[in-house]
Amino acid sequence: MAEKKVTSEKKIVATAGTYGILRRPIISEKAAKLSENNGVAFEVAADATKEDVARAVQAIYNVKPVKVNMVVAKGKVKSFRGRSTGTQRTVKKAYVSLPADAKLDLSANI
Repeated sequence: MAEKKVTSEKKIVATAGTYGILRRPIISEKAAKLSENNGVAFEVAADATKEDVARAVQAIYNVKPVKVNMVVAKGKVKSFRGRSTGTQRTVKKAYVSLPADAKLDLSANI
């Protein structure tokens, strides 16, 4: 009898919740420098974990991330015309490192 070879890697499928994790790509100077070294920056949901972000990137863009770093940028207090004050929103960001051979098209799958 021939033995069957079992692969442990499952195909990750994008669901509606997956698209809720990655809110939008971040377009900035830092993100542009990061893209030179195969990295991408995303604004993510406040309750998202590194594993959630890695699964979402793999499901949506078909690229398995090498590393994911998370940052929470607290909202700053700003004054408007010197009278009233308000607070900017708090944003959670994910900096995703990709393999050297990976090309990521951010305009696709939106």
